[in-house]
Amino acid sequence: MNKDTFLKYLPLGVLFVILVLVMPKNSRFPYDYRQGSEWTYENLFAEFDFPIYKTDDQLREEYSANTSELVPYYRFSEEVVNKNLSAADKLSLGSLRRAVLTEMRSIYSKGVMADEGRRNDAPESDVIYLQKDKRAIKTPISEVYRQTDARAKLLADLSALTSINVDSLLRDQGVYELIVPNVIYDEVTTELVNQEQGVTVSPTSGYVTAGQLIVSEGEIVTAEVEQMLDSYKKEYEENVGYLGPPFLLWIGDIIISLALVVLLYFVISFCYPTIFKDARYPYVVVLFALSATASFIGSRFGDSVLFCIPFTLIALMLQAFMKPKGVAVFYTISLVPLLVCSENGPVLFIMFLTAGIFSAYIFHYFQRGWKQFINALITFAILSVLFLGFRAADLVVGHVGYHLFYLFIASFLTVAGYPLVYLFEKVFNLVSKSRLAEFCDTSAPIIRELEKKAPGTFQHSLQVMNMAEAVARAVDVNPDLVRAGALYHDIGKMENPQCFVENEYNVKPGEQHRYHAELTPMQSAHDIIKHVSDGMEIAARNRIPKIVSDFILTHHGTTTVKFFLNKYLNAGGDPAYTDEFRYKGEKPHSKEQIILMLCDSCEAASRTLNSNTSEAYSAFVESIVAGKMEEGQFDDAEISISELNKVKEALKTYLAQLNHERIAYPKRKKINNK
Repeated sequence: MNKDTFLKYLPLGVLFVILVLVMPKNSRFPYDYRQGSEWTYENLFAEFDFPIYKTDDQLREEYSANTSELVPYYRFSEEVVNKNLSAADKLSLGSLRRAVLTEMRSIYSKGVMADEGRRNDAPESDVIYLQKDKRAIKTPISEVYRQTDARAKLLADLSALTSINVDSLLRDQGVYELIVPNVIYDEVTTELVNQEQGVTVSPTSGYVTAGQLIVSEGEIVTAEVEQMLDSYKKEYEENVGYLGPPFLLWIGDIIISLALVVLLYFVISFCYPTIFKDARYPYVVVLFALSATASFIGSRFGDSVLFCIPFTLIALMLQAFMKPKGVAVFYTISLVPLLVCSENGPVLFIMFLTAGIFSAYIFHYFQRGWKQFINALITFAILSVLFLGFRAADLVVGHVGYHLFYLFIASFLTVAGYPLVYLFEKVFNLVSKSRLAEFCDTSAPIIRELEKKAPGTFQHSLQVMNMAEAVARAVDVNPDLVRAGALYHDIGKMENPQCFVENEYNVKPGEQHRYHAELTPMQSAHDIIKHVSDGMEIAARNRIPKIVSDFILTHHGTTTVKFFLNKYLNAGGDPAYTDEFRYKGEKPHSKEQIILMLCDSCEAASRTLNSNTSEAYSAFVESIVAGKMEEGQFDDAEISISELNKVKEALKTYLAQLNHERIAYPKRKKINNK
């Protein structure tokens, strides 16, 4: 196995291992049912004991019933009692002092509340929790004095002991003001105690023993039967799962994982075979692995968790480096694991596929700064509408509010996770639109070095860049990629700039090129051809991505250095050595590379034209394109005849506009003042 084949299958092998390891090991319930439908399977008997779990509605109803009868919690304040008894002991009460203190202790021992019997924020209840001496006792509220009743009790008991006017004495000495509430409402403890009561609501309402009939063949699934089936399913998937030999489960996981890997391989082979030699190939495999891992691991915690996972982020990460067709294809494949691992798989698949494709489509308008949140809101709206549609059609079950909240989280996690694009860009040496803009910057160090060492080549590259961009826009291909390729396609010439005529000065027309004056045609051709390999070495040293460095390798393709080849043959050279004059590059395989090849040839050769008529430019472009076709340079390219005709027309128009005739300005006549 050669290196290319090994690198082709290595990512798929790693993906296969990951899928086998993360594949859910708990088997799914092997029956499909719905309330109101007929049970189409044979009689179902319980294979094990299991509890009947209450539905969410039943649990909420019981919890609400419990919490609607909250018992308020009060604390007995010893501080209030001690303070007021000390104050009473200092009053001038004469012979009644001891009796007053005794009665006050008796009243405070039972407790005194405000006249309304409770605080306005305390719940209504006939009983209360009363904490005294670190013990809380449930006490009828009638056994605790209200403040007015406590004062009346004090007056009555004291009046029975003496014949004097006790009421006047108590008022005069301020005893009544010392009878205040010593039972204080505790709001925090009230909530905690009653929450514990709510937690004690039993989650089950019955029990089914092994061998008991759950549902009969042909029976209509009622609400009660559905509750039993849901409970059986829950216990089966969470605690029992697969009941057969473990090795069969592993074999099943291996087969499913292999099927997913093979599916991805053939999708790439049929739709984008060139991507196997591209840095985007491992990137696509990693995104598929992330989506599958999130699906399989998320399904272990329940289908609801899958609603929280930002699958739409996969679409945005694909669109950063791929064309719309590739985004649609690979994003669709990345969601296939949802169909395998989840009961709601088809619903989730349609929801996230629709939202992701639309999100990737509009991301061009909402990709900068805060506008990404608009994209997230639109994604959430699409997911919500689709979920409500499936919910209305009774194709998905679950609490609507919770699931909408989960989808909201998934939508905004897309914004939070998008910076991962820049991490993957560095890891896989990919080129996003923003990074392409950086490569088109003529102030980059490597371009400044080209300008310094080979100024003529630098100017040629700028001219080719402008021409290629105009043609790219006319035929609707990526103009930024073509600009970057044009700016870097000749960087190899700075290793030997004097070898190329554009970098020599003061060379008169017809004069021998000084660098090649003492070289044979074959030696000259070797030096010229070398700028391609030199350019690839410079690109490798500077970690220029393959998508840009490929323009260096393909801008001459496998053509020949015709000037020196013809000179060699005219001098009687052996035609068997023609390959010595041929570039060792690759034929273009994309529209962008074809555009650059033609623009490079046209820009260099157009300087030799003597006529600026449209007919001359038309014949010139046609001859350039025909020459490339004769040499088979378009054999591996994904371009149609109609697209090639558009390229030619764009080139003719650009050259005509660039080199149009100038108007000769008339000279001003001298005026004789005499």
